[in-house]
Amino acid sequence: MSDLSPRDLELVALGAAMGSNCPPCMEYHIPQARQAGLSDAQIHAAIVHADKVRQVPARKTLQTALAMLPGLVPEAAGAVSASGCGCAQTSRPTVANACC
Repeated sequence: MSDLSPRDLELVALGAAMGSNCPPCMEYHIPQARQAGLSDAQIHAAIVHADKVRQVPARKTLQTALAMLPGLVPEAAGAVSASGCGCAQTSRPTVANACC
């Protein structure tokens, strides 16, 4: 049915999970990737690479938004994000620090 091996399918799934910001998907696909024969180092490399790709549109979106607010200096723009829900300051939001 697929021209991709189980290892390749899991690499694609890891990239998609990272790109869609889906922790439950990661929790599912990391063990599946191990079962498909990928090492933790290979899984790590795939996740890091996917994150680099994922960051490009986020960075461009931020640049576009800031460009539309020419009266603000970069420090003032940074102060806005610091007052948010706090999920950017932690690796995992808690109930008290839930992500918006």
